[in-house]
Amino acid sequence: MMLQIVRSFILFVLFLCFSSALAGLPNSIDGQPLPTLAPMLERTTPSVVNISTTGKVVVRDPFFDDPFFRRFFDIPQQKRERRTTGLGSGVIIDARNGYVITNSHVIDKAQDIVVTLEDGQRFDAQVIGKDPGADIAVIQIDAINLKEIPLGDSDVLRQGDFVVAIGNPFGLGQTVTSGIVSALGRSGLGIESYEDFIQTDASINPGNSGGALVNLNGELIGINTAIFGPSGGNVGIGFAIPMNMAKKIIEQLIEHGEVKRGRLGFSAQNITPELAEAFGITRNKGVVVARVEADSPADKAEMKVGDVIIEINGKEVQSSAHVRNEIGLLRIGNRVKIGILRNGKSHTLTATVEDQVTERVQGEKLSKLLAGAEFGEVKEETSRGSISGIEVLSAAGKAVSSGLLKGDIIISVNKQRVKTIRDMKTAIQRNADAILLNIQRDSGGLFLQIQ
Repeated sequence: MMLQIVRSFILFVLFLCFSSALAGLPNSIDGQPLPTLAPMLERTTPSVVNISTTGKVVVRDPFFDDPFFRRFFDIPQQKRERRTTGLGSGVIIDARNGYVITNSHVIDKAQDIVVTLEDGQRFDAQVIGKDPGADIAVIQIDAINLKEIPLGDSDVLRQGDFVVAIGNPFGLGQTVTSGIVSALGRSGLGIESYEDFIQTDASINPGNSGGALVNLNGELIGINTAIFGPSGGNVGIGFAIPMNMAKKIIEQLIEHGEVKRGRLGFSAQNITPELAEAFGITRNKGVVVARVEADSPADKAEMKVGDVIIEINGKEVQSSAHVRNEIGLLRIGNRVKIGILRNGKSHTLTATVEDQVTERVQGEKLSKLLAGAEFGEVKEETSRGSISGIEVLSAAGKAVSSGLLKGDIIISVNKQRVKTIRDMKTAIQRNADAILLNIQRDSGGLFLQIQ
């Protein structure tokens, strides 16, 4: 009996090492089937699609954008555009409605989006909504007989679980790689605004973005989104957005076309051994409240500086990034229960999430140069505290032709830092004939002169 077991094991090892030489090996050895992921993949891969995009971007030149240079050389003001193309992956989550999820950066600035199914069928897609902050987007195709993927529970994942990544690396076509969950809850990487990544060593390369990370049951537990490597290629460290986080964003994108995030109005920092000792607590997890904004939801809930937050809606708090993610996924008007330690005693506070935009104004009321845009004061909680600025809530007509885009955050006007609408009015009055804006757009910044 022992000899038979040893013989079977040797044959199996030889199959793994010399599979090309043993192409004729049967599907079983001594009646025992060989391990394979093929049946699961046959059910799963039809739900994973390839995405190709084309678009145009405005090419900016420091000389041609300079008003003095154009006037001196009598150069007409005109936009120069460059054609762009992109490749990525997506996953069908609703066959009836044709909904496909992908990364927001895959379809960023795309004018035309084409989805290719596993069987080669191609369909034009329209954007339902996207959330650059979490890098999630929903697009839609008009097709029949689609196959959607079952959604898994990413909260039950453990370090060491086997996972499979499916996508379109380098535009080669559908490709499958396997690995394990290397780590959970990765944040602070500076890849996205909201981070709670699954880290995996399953090979993820350019073009895999938006593809599926599945468990061995073929359930979608993550959306492949980023690579960590010096050359932009796989080095065994890839990141995926957990499905439970993505589901909450997808619901809002389908319902509203965007994610309307709220605020509670406090900033906090991670507990360190030194802070734990100073506050007389034995925990090494949680965050301590460093600031509470006056008349904010947190203030109304009687949160105090020095409170140690240990739970959000019954979930144990790990870090300040974790707190921000939990709050960022709540809808405006949701009530949130916050478990705290204060002077060594446990308390539960209840706060209502409020809109980040506290005041709005139409652009033409500020200046005729800003006609067609709507601006709003924004106070957003980040892992580094709260930031304030003026967001472009909508842009049309003259505002768009001037270079403004919805979602732009205006940091300064005419070289003056602005945090409120009143600040913006004052700064514009300094030079009514031309407005110099310092804008934060996506992960970068730029200056925009409007005249």
